Amino acid sequence: MQINKSGFFILLLLVIATFRQQASAQLDTAQHVILSRKNSIGQQKKPYVILISSDGFRYDYAEKYQAAHLLKLSKKGVRAASMIPSFPSLTFPNHYTIVTGLYPSHHGLVNNSFYDAAKDKRYSMSDSTAVRDSSWYGGTPLWVLAEQQQMLTASMFWVGSEAAIKGVRPTYYYAYNERITVDERIKIVKQWLNLPEEKRPHLITFYLSEPDHSSHTFGPEALQTKQAVKTVDSVLFELTKAVKSTGLPVNFVFVSDHGMTAVDREHPIATPAAIDPNKFIIPASGTMMELYAKQKADILPVYNQLKQSAQSYSVYLKSEMPAHFHYNTSDDRYNRIADILLLPKWPQVFANRKPGVGYHGFDPAEVKDMHASFMAWGPVFKRKTRIPSFENIHVYPMVTKILG
Repeated sequence: MQINKSGFFILLLLVIATFRQQASAQLDTAQHVILSRKNSIGQQKKPYVILISSDGFRYDYAEKYQAAHLLKLSKKGVRAASMIPSFPSLTFPNHYTIVTGLYPSHHGLVNNSFYDAAKDKRYSMSDSTAVRDSSWYGGTPLWVLAEQQQMLTASMFWVGSEAAIKGVRPTYYYAYNERITVDERIKIVKQWLNLPEEKRPHLITFYLSEPDHSSHTFGPEALQTKQAVKTVDSVLFELTKAVKSTGLPVNFVFVSDHGMTAVDREHPIATPAAIDPNKFIIPASGTMMELYAKQKADILPVYNQLKQSAQSYSVYLKSEMPAHFHYNTSDDRYNRIADILLLPKWPQVFANRKPGVGYHGFDPAEVKDMHASFMAWGPVFKRKTRIPSFENIHVYPMVTKILG
């Protein structure tokens, strides 16, 4: 292929622009503030909520690894036996479910990576352009609902908070960036709460990436995961101490998006031979392989071949997905669920080479390790209260009720 000089120059500019876009996204540590907003008079005396997520903090990690501060805090309020993630039990779908009260099939983030045929585009949590594109996000996140009522909000990271969903972002927010240290994040939260009443956020989201990273890399039973849980515990101690120093009656809601399980690393399931990658778009595999057909005529022949040969996994058409997944044709509000879905049988995963140690994404009804954590304390919560496991779609109405 020959490229003339002008064509090469244009191509070079495109490459440079893409690189700069990615680099700027990675280096964006600035606080974004919408200066024109303020709390209405009626909202200034409403309660305060800090919604904290510790990614991958399995339902039993607090006891298993003796998260002393968290256990002490939870005894002052309400704790669930576990919180049941929505299917698939993955990070982006469940973080967005928590703040919308909708199942992934209803809010549009059906996976960490997926394909939208109407757009002819892929969404990926690692694509900063897609992450900031509001057209991917359905529902009304907590911060959007609050801001629509003239109640200010702030986000120290959360799925969807960087996009102008329904034209609205939090009044104060940061683009996701791990370069902002935890100490800095806590300091910023304290600064937000020390603002004058008319400028003070009543809802703050606060995200921590551990122990998910350590559990993926080393497994849920590893010493590194234990240390990550201890670190999260220390962060919560420092955060609650900083908030207490403001003298405000703040309610804390601590959640996680999913749990974690060890998988069979010696017997990964290779991509089945019946799948022609030229005929299907396959954004992701692991604990679920989703096949988006380029031509609808290819769906049934490949589905039938897969059904005949499947041993370590189940095969479904979208229309056949069991009702408890809330993930079939009737649920698929944005037509983003794949045509064919392959679900490996725990503890196996799809991988063409030796897989990692820890995984999530399995059916929470079948694999208890997928269950997440829920603890809450503060002036509106009953003390020393234990409740049964519940689905994470119920966090949203609870927070809206607290905020009034």
